Amino acid sequence: MPVSPARPLAVRLHQALYAVREAIDYRRATGALDAFDGAVRVGASRELTEALVALVRGTEGARITVEWAPAAGVPVDCAAGTVEFSPGDLPVLREAGARYLRAEPSVPVRITGTVVRLRRSQPHGEGTVRLRVISGAEVPYVRVALAEEDYRIAGHAHLVGLPVRVLGRLESRGGFRRLTGACEVAPVQVDDEERDRLMKSLQEDADDTDFFGDAGEGGDRD
Repeated sequence: MPVSPARPLAVRLHQALYAVREAIDYRRATGALDAFDGAVRVGASRELTEALVALVRGTEGARITVEWAPAAGVPVDCAAGTVEFSPGDLPVLREAGARYLRAEPSVPVRITGTVVRLRRSQPHGEGTVRLRVISGAEVPYVRVALAEEDYRIAGHAHLVGLPVRVLGRLESRGGFRRLTGACEVAPVQVDDEERDRLMKSLQEDADDTDFFGDAGEGGDRD
């Protein structure tokens, strides 16, 4: 592994993998997930647990080895050797991922996305929309509760094939990504080619789901 610029990233990953391995063993020995909290300090995260689940699922296990450049030697605090994960680790990895998800703080974001579902309990008043995220957050979908006027803007943007931009705080509740405190909802102008592409994509969504259905179903779950 070259000393720069990749080496510091490799060190971090190496330490995080070993910390996750130790946390899994601690969970099995004690029944507690506390070690995963401490593992965050060396780089463990929900994304890492999900990546390990994807790597191990459907296999007999995975062995991960980092080889260091001989001229630079093995970094301090990085044990030589291989870290292994097996299918038996999957339940604990999923537990840890859920724990990390529950602990995630809300963050301010400005999201641009296409409206793929609208729902409200009566013809007027506030409602809920689901957005397929284009930019502003590294999640595929979010659910957003909107005041009546903002809901109207979102509905109109969908009808004319435009994405919307909305400001709020991204958080997780019960496994769903939500945008709370939503405001400054506005359509985003795109060129005709992009609008046609969005309209085609939305039509595919409409074919697969009830557009005016339950906003709690499906794709906004992590």
